[in-house]
Amino acid sequence: MLRNLFCMVAVVVVTGVLLPFAGLAILLTGNSSSASWFARRLWAPALLFVAGARVEVEGTEHLDGRRATLYACNHQSSIDIPALFVALPVDLRFVAKEQLRWVPLVGWYIQMAGHILVDRSNRAQAIASLDRAAERVVRRHISLIVFPEGTRSPDARILPFKRGPFGLALKARIPVVPVTIEGSARVMPRRSWHIRPGVIRVRIGAPLDTTRFDAEDRAGLARVAREAVIQGSLALGGLGGVPDDSAPAPGASPERSPGPALL
Repeated sequence: MLRNLFCMVAVVVVTGVLLPFAGLAILLTGNSSSASWFARRLWAPALLFVAGARVEVEGTEHLDGRRATLYACNHQSSIDIPALFVALPVDLRFVAKEQLRWVPLVGWYIQMAGHILVDRSNRAQAIASLDRAAERVVRRHISLIVFPEGTRSPDARILPFKRGPFGLALKARIPVVPVTIEGSARVMPRRSWHIRPGVIRVRIGAPLDTTRFDAEDRAGLARVAREAVIQGSLALGGLGGVPDDSAPAPGASPERSPGPALL
């Protein structure tokens, strides 16, 4: 109980102290990438240290910081965000829900750092936000990370993927890199502050070439990316994914689809 209280206080203190410095770095340099550096080198490691979490990464050969990329990752816990900042040492922006705009300090940082906010309750606005993000990715060569499940999994099994983020990748014609995170739900369970020391494992998959998909084939790309994440989960000793019987069949022809047959 005391340890959890300490963790809660430490998170508030670390965030309250470091995020204003990240904002100051943006103002001084005129470059939002400095905030990404700040989060990766200071904020995220500090939070993981407080939690007693150690991040182990495999597949770093699939990272290319010079190339704009969409990283698609499963979502187990709130601690996934600092874990991914540490595991993916590239200039990252997260795609997050619009409600975070109003969270004190965090919302301010998210907007200054150029993270993408999407109103999931308004489909037209969400699509417009992703379209603007696609243009920004192409123009500034930044990378995005998304949680296509749309929420944290209740039992660590991978949920069906939403298609919206993959439309962004197809429009920008940037590769999609599947990322699997395992163990974060044990360190910090969903909707809980019961934090336990442990190992968070991250597996980075091979990039998926979006040029091998039809421009409107969001469903096909989402299926291939999800299957890669599921295979990563199984390789890490995870539970894999829930059945995805309700998802429509992919539109890409078998010879154009760069992945295995999916659920």
